[in-house]
Amino acid sequence: MIGGGERVFCNPPYGKEIAKWVQKSFEESRKKNTLVVMLIPARTDTKYFHDFIYGKAEIRFIRGRLKFGNAKTAAPFPSMVVIFRNEEDSNDSNTHTGNA
Repeated sequence: MIGGGERVFCNPPYGKEIAKWVQKSFEESRKKNTLVVMLIPARTDTKYFHDFIYGKAEIRFIRGRLKFGNAKTAAPFPSMVVIFRNEEDSNDSNTHTGNA
């Protein structure tokens, strides 16, 4: 749990628990002066995407598939960067979506 006024980057485990991580990140980002950035699979068909990301966060879809370190193969799924900001702290009036 963060106290507010924080900047957090989260690359959660990509399993069944990811929805809890997304929900927690969304909830924590509501605190004053708090920014949470997540690197997660681009699973736009999930309940957590529609409940906590779509229309509530900035979304940057990453072109291609991520490859970490010296891995010989890339991730088997597309990825996105999700940026949660406290609406009161944002200079923008609407959520932005786009490609990275």
